[in-house]
Amino acid sequence: MTATETHHAIEAVWRIESARVIAGLTRIVRDVGVAEELAQDALVAALEQWPESGIPQNPGAWLMATAKHRAIDYFRRRTLIDRKHEILGRELSERENAIPDLAAAVDDNIGDDLLRLIFIACHPVLSTEARVALTLRLLGGLTTDEIARAYLAAESTIAQRIVRAKRTLADAHVPFEVPRGPEFAARLSSVLQVIYLIFIFNEGYSATSGDDWMRPALCEDALRLGRILAELVPNEPEVHGLVSLMEIQASRSKARVGASGEPILLLDQDRAQWDQLLIHRGLAALERAEHLGRKRGPYTMQAAIAACHARAASPADTDWARIAALYAELAGIAPSPVVELNRAVAVSMASGPAAGLELVDPLRDDPALRDYHLLPSVRGDLLQKLGRFEEARAEFEKAASITRNARERHLLLERARTCGGGQVEG
Repeated sequence: MTATETHHAIEAVWRIESARVIAGLTRIVRDVGVAEELAQDALVAALEQWPESGIPQNPGAWLMATAKHRAIDYFRRRTLIDRKHEILGRELSERENAIPDLAAAVDDNIGDDLLRLIFIACHPVLSTEARVALTLRLLGGLTTDEIARAYLAAESTIAQRIVRAKRTLADAHVPFEVPRGPEFAARLSSVLQVIYLIFIFNEGYSATSGDDWMRPALCEDALRLGRILAELVPNEPEVHGLVSLMEIQASRSKARVGASGEPILLLDQDRAQWDQLLIHRGLAALERAEHLGRKRGPYTMQAAIAACHARAASPADTDWARIAALYAELAGIAPSPVVELNRAVAVSMASGPAAGLELVDPLRDDPALRDYHLLPSVRGDLLQKLGRFEEARAEFEKAASITRNARERHLLLERARTCGGGQVEG
């Protein structure tokens, strides 16, 4: 393995293990900011040692052990400063002895470190924006740049938001625990939002940058957290709605990527590859959410849309009129230009590309979609179906120039080529 390949492999391991390492450290040091710094020290050690020694058989345990050694050094430094070496040494020893094996902790239910960490990141002392950004950073392992692009914000803005969030949590001495009773209910909606963003909007179901079309580890973490919440609050319909949405979306994972790693869009997927067990679980969760008898929330609405696709044997069998109606209902309770764009796609499938284009064109003036590559991509598709090939080609090229995902860029440039009118630089 070359040095570059080893570096990429280490980064991949870090994507998977970072949240668990940070969660375990937070239990020791009781400060998410310090925990992340110590975890980063462990990553630096891995980058220095693994190229020579090779990636260990259990990289997560190696990172955790190394990070704990850093934590011991951290407490020793604090001990010397505070002149309380023996007291703090015993405190650290007691904390370490209270920590179960990491693998066992990952499978723990209410005591799951990852669940505790997400509730810390979603604590009410933080703004909604800070909760989401911090959780994506700590739980999802996303870089500040990736979070910034997700929110169409400056990287410096997101970086400051994360730093302030860590400082606020430390100053408030937020306990490393899962809230209970009324406090749990009050914070649940924020947790649902964060899990949704990890799975769908940011780097989960569809990676937005780099060479990977998907990042399955993030999807699995989000789905697992959603399942835990469904056990904790069995009478909350939106929890089951979110789980349903994630189960159904995850069922398509194998069909979304070709043999060479190229992305395969929904209408071109081999539905025989869809995971029927996940679909069954997703439909069951949707039925449970709707059976609770309350007004459907945005997650349950999106699950109902996903279920329309899951129940269809082929694109031609899809009930596009119902999907368009569901998107219209979703727009009524959770309005957004992205929802309107998706509604336009459904309308185009139900009533023709001209009807869809009529809904898409006004969205070009929405500043929130200025750097959203799917807007020109959808418009290019509709123009191509209408035989307006030169306009379609320009839209696909525009979409390719905006996306930060290499595989998606290649797909969009290929679509531009099918429109004719000369060569496209790739």
